[in-house]
Amino acid sequence: MKIGIVGSGLVGSTAAYALVLRGTASEVVLVDANPARAQAEADDIFHAVPFAGTADVRAGGFPELAGTSLVIVAAGVNQKPGESRLQLLERNAAVFREIVPAILRHAPGALLVVATNPVDIMTHLASHFAESVGVPRGRVIGSGTTLDTARFRTLIARHVGVHPQHVHGYVLGEHGDSEVLTWSVATVAGFPLEAFAARRGVAFDEGARAEIDAGVRRAAYRIIAGKGATYFGIGGALVRIAQGLLGGQRAILTVSSRQEEVEGVPDVTLSLPQLVGADGVIETYMPPVDRAERAALKRSAEVLRSALDGLGLRS
Repeated sequence: MKIGIVGSGLVGSTAAYALVLRGTASEVVLVDANPARAQAEADDIFHAVPFAGTADVRAGGFPELAGTSLVIVAAGVNQKPGESRLQLLERNAAVFREIVPAILRHAPGALLVVATNPVDIMTHLASHFAESVGVPRGRVIGSGTTLDTARFRTLIARHVGVHPQHVHGYVLGEHGDSEVLTWSVATVAGFPLEAFAARRGVAFDEGARAEIDAGVRRAAYRIIAGKGATYFGIGGALVRIAQGLLGGQRAILTVSSRQEEVEGVPDVTLSLPQLVGADGVIETYMPPVDRAERAALKRSAEVLRSALDGLGLRS
């Protein structure tokens, strides 16, 4: 399986490394505006192949993306001192206006997985530019709250003393401050969360919820404060998304995709549980969350719609 990665910074290169270690890709092509950086990362990752499996890892330009099944987009510009969020979005919109058609010109059959932040807005932009060259919006997916959902499940699992695979619960909406943790539908081994905690003799009160909420919602801030960037978690999430899309798993993941309407907010891109496969998003589901969580999801959608309105972007 051939996978392309556009943007060879910390996120893109970590995703490439994870793809190789997990054996998800037989060929990885790194593309970057700085060809020397792409080549260096490709060489370094390729030298790990003998310890992992079999894969060809190389750098190239957009033409080398021909034949890819999936392209991860991790390219973008960094925020300048004193620059507003909208100004950053405008500059990243200009980047995507160039690279999305360039990717699809050489890899028209590829799925696009966007990792560039703010990921929901950038996924919306990628969808917009992809549709302009005839690619259905369902084939453009953002990493969304896949990592947030993993954090949510992992922290619950740690609190009640089980493996995260036994925990189900989702983080919906924006990958950002307005995201919604769905406590009302969280379960462990089929039990409602509080019921399972009670059986284990584990206290699960508002204090525990607040601690887990902060652990999910503020995770990136703490990591960035400590080491400058986040990349291992999202690198793992991108591999999981690639496996779900191309591995025939019929996986349900909280990826970000463009929706006609969410809680009355039109044409917005955000995360909901979505069945994904080789054609991209197959179906989207709204969990039976409580009224407060639905209201929070509406607020999250409004935050994202407001950002898009600031860019003047409408379908």
